[in-house]
Amino acid sequence: MPGAVRAAVRDNGRVLEMTREAFEELVAEALDRIPPELTRLMDNVAVFVEDEPESGDPELLGLYEGTPLTERGEWYAGVLPDRITIYRGPTLRMCETREDVVAETEITVVHEIAHHFGIDDERLHALGYG
Repeated sequence: MPGAVRAAVRDNGRVLEMTREAFEELVAEALDRIPPELTRLMDNVAVFVEDEPESGDPELLGLYEGTPLTERGEWYAGVLPDRITIYRGPTLRMCETREDVVAETEITVVHEIAHHFGIDDERLHALGYG
């Protein structure tokens, strides 16, 4: 699945609890940590938080849907924004502490933004954002 972040979801016997608002704040903080030089280059992309993936995949942490900047040409005009979705449920199920959620959320946000810039999963895994 292109543009998707998957992680091995550990069954730790419980699900970490965090309100949607608190999780959305973590996503916003992760976006704020992206260097301004990069955020200025982002174009026509929106970031969303959903509780669960529509696909029903319990391991999907994030998803990029759209046309990467590296593939856009003169034809690219008047299209809906690219969409980055970060999934709360799978992230909370795989993490044991709030610190884990903060770290995993940042990795997922960076991973999906990298897809917006045309960076593939192989390169992201090599950089530690797999």
